[in-house]
Amino acid sequence: MSDDAHLIEAEVAGETVFKGKLLEVRKDRVRLPNGQESLREYIVHPGAVVVLAFLDNGSLLFERQFRYPLRRVFLELPAGKIDAGESILDTARRELKEETGYVASEWQHLGVMHPCIGYSDERIEIFAARGLHLAGEQQLDHNEFLDVLELTPAAARQAVWDGRITDGKTISALYWLDRP
Repeated sequence: MSDDAHLIEAEVAGETVFKGKLLEVRKDRVRLPNGQESLREYIVHPGAVVVLAFLDNGSLLFERQFRYPLRRVFLELPAGKIDAGESILDTARRELKEETGYVASEWQHLGVMHPCIGYSDERIEIFAARGLHLAGEQQLDHNEFLDVLELTPAAARQAVWDGRITDGKTISALYWLDRP
């Protein structure tokens, strides 16, 4: 990758088009590798985590949650936004407890994925959590509604193949189940 200089674009000028609670929309003028200029519109996102939460029986915790932009319920792994100043591990711990009621004694950072590289800087940090025990009720955000369920890794893979799981972060995280 040290040979990538001929691919790099440089920001000439930029502006915030919209700034909301979660997202910022930017429009930047860039200088292309050939010296010409172009516009780039993209979303600035604070980042998120996704958790492969392994129960003692080998199953994984999943959630069913309505996602407004697509106006349907999705089957996905526990996940959530990184708060300002929060470490990614603290985010993973917080989201698992808030959304499922579980805490874990073992945490492993597996990697990172970028879900929409063409129009967002969002990154999603992937974690594995083991040694789970129920620490109480869910502590959902005031505007969050979801059901928790468990699936075996084989059932989760099958749910991808038959279209019941279409969420990109969940599919990407499930790839880590096959890590040698």
